[in-house]
Amino acid sequence: MKLVSIVLIAGIILLYFIDSAFKLNTFDPEMLIHSGLRFFIGFLILGIGVFYAHKIRLKFAICLVLALALGDDVWDYTRHVNSFNFEVFLHSLYMLLWGSLVGYVLMRQWLDRIRPE
Repeated sequence: MKLVSIVLIAGIILLYFIDSAFKLNTFDPEMLIHSGLRFFIGFLILGIGVFYAHKIRLKFAICLVLALALGDDVWDYTRHVNSFNFEVFLHSLYMLLWGSLVGYVLMRQWLDRIRPE
């Protein structure tokens, strides 16, 4: 679990620098929902489903991630939340990649602990 902790802490530190550089308020309720949704989409679909378990094909997973992200952006648009700028796009991409890395590392560490080889 050391590796999972390292990935989480390094990701939080990089998230701080990204949010500071783009002047984004991470603790705004809209941004928390936006970031959390992107993180868990990356965690479940990309990290576990594609890269670890190989249950979902990458092409289908990318289409699914794009559909879910587009759905969230449309939902934001209907609520008059301005999330259509380049900084938020880069932040969302970072959250997807960080979530997929955490999902992969967590499953790898967890299953290596359950069934040692």
